[in-house]
Amino acid sequence: MKKLSFIILAVFILFGCANKNEANNKKKNTKKEQEVVWYHNIEKAVEVAKKENKPVLVQFSGSDWCKWCIKLNNEVFHTKEFSDYAKDNLILVNLDFPQYTPQSDEVKNYNRTQLYKYGVRGFPTVLLLDKNGNLVKVTGYQPGGPLAYIKHIKEAYGIK
Repeated sequence: MKKLSFIILAVFILFGCANKNEANNKKKNTKKEQEVVWYHNIEKAVEVAKKENKPVLVQFSGSDWCKWCIKLNNEVFHTKEFSDYAKDNLILVNLDFPQYTPQSDEVKNYNRTQLYKYGVRGFPTVLLLDKNGNLVKVTGYQPGGPLAYIKHIKEAYGIK
C-alpha cells in the first residue's frame, strides 16, 4: 500500500512540475513576444525596415559608463511607453561602446566603423533614419521622459 501511495504521489508531483514548467514557458514566450527587438547591425535593421515600412532609430551608447546614455535608457528606451510605441513604429539599433562589458573584436570594429561613418562625436547620439537608411536627424538625450521623446521622434519624421 505504501508503494502505491508513493507512486501516486510521485505521478502527481511530476505532472504538477510539468504543468508549472509549461505555464512558465508560456509566460516567458509571451513576455519575449512583447519585448522590443534591438538590432546590433544597421544594415540588417534597414533590411527589416524596408520590409516593415518603418523608420530606424540608431542609438550610439556607452551603456556602462556614460551618465547621459544610462539616463536616456532608463527614462526613455527601457520604459513600457516607449517599447509599446517602438514595437509598432520603429526598427531599433543599439551600437554600444562599453568600458567594462566585454565585446568581441568583430562587434567593436563594426561599431567603430559606424561611429566614423556617421561622424558621431559624443554619447549618447541617436540617429533617425528613414526606412532606406537615409539620415533624417541626429539627436540625443531629450528631457521629459518617453512621451516627450516619442513626440520628438514623430516631429523629426513629420508624423502628427
